[in-house]
Amino acid sequence: MESADRPQLARAGYEPVDGAAAARASATWWSAEAADYLQEHGTFLGDVDFCWCPEGLRESEAALLGQIADLRTQRVLEIGAGAAQCSRWLRSQGVDAVATDIAEGMLAAAADLDSRTGIAVPTHVADARDLPFDDASFDTAFTAFGAIPFVPDADAVHREVARVLRAGGRWVFSVTHPIRWAFPDDPTDAGLTAVRSYFDRTPYVETGADAQPIYAEFHRTLGDHVRDVVGAGFSIVDLVEPQWPADNLAVWGGWGPVRGRVIPGTAILVCRLS
Repeated sequence: MESADRPQLARAGYEPVDGAAAARASATWWSAEAADYLQEHGTFLGDVDFCWCPEGLRESEAALLGQIADLRTQRVLEIGAGAAQCSRWLRSQGVDAVATDIAEGMLAAAADLDSRTGIAVPTHVADARDLPFDDASFDTAFTAFGAIPFVPDADAVHREVARVLRAGGRWVFSVTHPIRWAFPDDPTDAGLTAVRSYFDRTPYVETGADAQPIYAEFHRTLGDHVRDVVGAGFSIVDLVEPQWPADNLAVWGGWGPVRGRVIPGTAILVCRLS
C-alpha cells in the first residue's frame, strides 16, 4: 500500500547500495509505513503481546528472555521496537522495559497504543548502532525483527548492545532465516524453488525516482550472524528455528503455512555477554 509520505517506488531488486543512505532511508520508510503496517499486522501482533516471528511464537510460551520472575528484577531494552507491543507486554508483567526505534512514526504509533491500553512504555528515537544509554545500564536486550536486517553493519548493532549490557547480560534477536534469501518472496508452492545463491549477499533495494534508496534489507548467512555476535563479545546459548504451527493459517508476505511446513522462516539467536 502506497503512503503519501513515502517516496514513489521506481524500481526494486537486488543491487549494491550505499549502506549509509539505505540506513537513513529506513527511518523515513518505517515512519510512513507505521499506520499501514499496524492495520495489516496489528491483530496478529496484538497491542499488548510479545510475538517473536510470523510463525506466532510468543514469549509467554518460549521464555527466551528468561522467567518473568527474574525479569522483574532486571532492566530490559527493546531495539527496533516498532509500536512497542513486546515491551508493553513485558511492562504488563511488571518488567522495567524500555523501547527504542529509529522511526518516529512507529513510536508515535506506540504512544497511541499506550493511550488505548493504559500501559505506558518509555521510548527513545535511536539508531540501534548509537544507543542513548550509559555503559552497562541494562540486564537484557532483545529485538523481534528490528534493526538488524535494515543496516549494512549489523556487527555495529551487536557491539552497541554489548556496550549497554551488564556482564552476563542476555541478548536475543529474531531475523529472517538466512536460507529464505535463496527463495522468492512467495508464500505459495512457487516459493519453494531456490532462485538465488544463499551466499549472494547483494541487498534487496527499493529505489525512488531520484535514484535514492527508499528501503533496503541486507542478507547475512548464518555464519555471518555467528561471527558478528561472537566478535562483539557474546556466546551463543541457543539457536531457535520455530516450526510453522498447524493452526496458524496467516500469510505474512512470503511467510505462510505452505512454505512454513518445509523450510524455516525465522532464526532466533539467544546470546550471553561474556
